[in-house]
Amino acid sequence: MALTFYWYPKCGTCRKAKKWLDEHDIAYEAVHIVENPPSKALLKDFYEQSGLPIKRLFNTSGQKYRELGLKDKIPEMSEEEALELLASDGMLIKRPILAGDAFAMFGFKEDAYEKLLKK
Repeated sequence: MALTFYWYPKCGTCRKAKKWLDEHDIAYEAVHIVENPPSKALLKDFYEQSGLPIKRLFNTSGQKYRELGLKDKIPEMSEEEALELLASDGMLIKRPILAGDAFAMFGFKEDAYEKLLKK
């Protein structure tokens, strides 16, 4: 299974997830989410594979999210508008993202990684 790990090196949650992957000898391609954010088309795939509501793809604790007042704007946005906004700035995307052939996970929960990857 080819895995892509979108992360931001200064993010503590991303570092924990990366450490977990490394400690469990799981191969992945690391992509800096700010320098190389996923495209709108890729985000749409991740969104559909994750099964999450679109709001959960946003980094709601991020400074940029607060600066743009997105808490009140996202509920009014179409899916297309939300994906467009996410693709415009990697700092708006909930991280890390772990993506495989038919799945995408946003954020890091050790038990979820364990369940998915240690079969």
